[in-house]
Amino acid sequence: MSADWGPVIVAVGLFILLSPGLLFQLPARTRVIEFGNMYTSGIAILVHAVIYFCIITILIVAIGIHIHVH
Repeated sequence: MSADWGPVIVAVGLFILLSPGLLFQLPARTRVIEFGNMYTSGIAILVHAVIYFCIITILIVAIGIHIHVH
């Protein structure tokens, strides 16, 4: 039995990288985008969730990333 680890690795990686305030925040408190401010808001969480969903859909469904471990 082999497991497909591609979607898991992509989802965890994107979740970490797209956490609002970690690398960037869109929209920010005073500007449109801020980098590394470690602050978040409700609208920023919503925007990052939409970005996450779009990127993961493209990578998993459209491109079809697969990592099989035997």
